[in-house]
Amino acid sequence: MAVTKVPVGAALKLKLNTGTDGSGNPVFRTKSLSNIKSTAADADIYDVAVSLSGLQSHTLASISRVDSAELMEA
Repeated sequence: MAVTKVPVGAALKLKLNTGTDGSGNPVFRTKSLSNIKSTAADADIYDVAVSLSGLQSHTLASISRVDSAELMEA
């Protein structure tokens, strides 16, 4: 049985450092943007994420792209 992977979308996740807890460990929050085109270039998504991070009051810790796909029997 052959299986085909069909891209259906992507999400952009910004991991932000919001400070430290009582023990001095960093505290992170994640902002997610869904419905990103699966055909969008990684460099373009990165540039948008960096631009959006400039609008945040917290420091950007990392940028992630999460792709979604359907698996179909071919």
